[in-house]
Amino acid sequence: MKGRFIQSNNRRMRRRTRRLWYLGGMAFFLFSVIAVIGISYDTPSKTAPQIPAPPEAFSAIDSGEILPGTQKNANMTDTENPWYFTLVNKWNPIPENYELNLVELAGGERIDQRIYEPLSQMLEAAMESNWNQLPIVVSGYRTKERQQELYDEKVAQYRRQGYSENRAKTMAEQWVAVPGYSEHQLGFAVDINGATYDLYLWLQENSYKYGFIFRYPGNKTEITGTAEEVWHYRYVGVEAASEIYERGICLEEYLEEHDRE
Repeated sequence: MKGRFIQSNNRRMRRRTRRLWYLGGMAFFLFSVIAVIGISYDTPSKTAPQIPAPPEAFSAIDSGEILPGTQKNANMTDTENPWYFTLVNKWNPIPENYELNLVELAGGERIDQRIYEPLSQMLEAAMESNWNQLPIVVSGYRTKERQQELYDEKVAQYRRQGYSENRAKTMAEQWVAVPGYSEHQLGFAVDINGATYDLYLWLQENSYKYGFIFRYPGNKTEITGTAEEVWHYRYVGVEAASEIYERGICLEEYLEEHDRE
């Protein structure tokens, strides 16, 4: 009897040990999965900036219907100063009588129809870094009235935080251009959003192949007048975009050098 009791007890101990090993293994497996998911969703790579996503996300590709332009610009056909070199920043306003033809994207955003094809190609290529999802254009062409709304909202935000009117405007202008001084009013600048921060790294390394530049790098803020916006890209043509990328300069520097040539 004593021998059978010992054998039975040994079997129970072995079963208990196996259960403990099984439960421990499952716990380790689940912990590993959770850790991997946490890294994928919450922790960008060391070089990836943590970016607040711009609002109003829309799809990027649509039928390409051209909408009538609302303004005119005599410089649009100037071969020495092509339309995609139009400089707009806090010191240079939208040219008078500026003209553009707009194409409407899915979701309602609009862009200059001349960048429709290269933009479409770039966004499709960027899917590989965006969990195989098509990046989305969250802001394209803006009217002066829409730019005024965004500017006023940003100023009001800083005023609510206790800043004076003048200080609030100064701070707001680092993020939102004064109406009449925004690239978005040109029609060939876009804000792009995606499923992962890796998208922005891909765009910084590859957008030049499609004629687009990372418009506002953080180390060029004093020259561009705008704080870093990793979601903001504008079209300048493949040749100029390639030189800007390879040399690590911004559009203002590129245009200043070429004006002297």
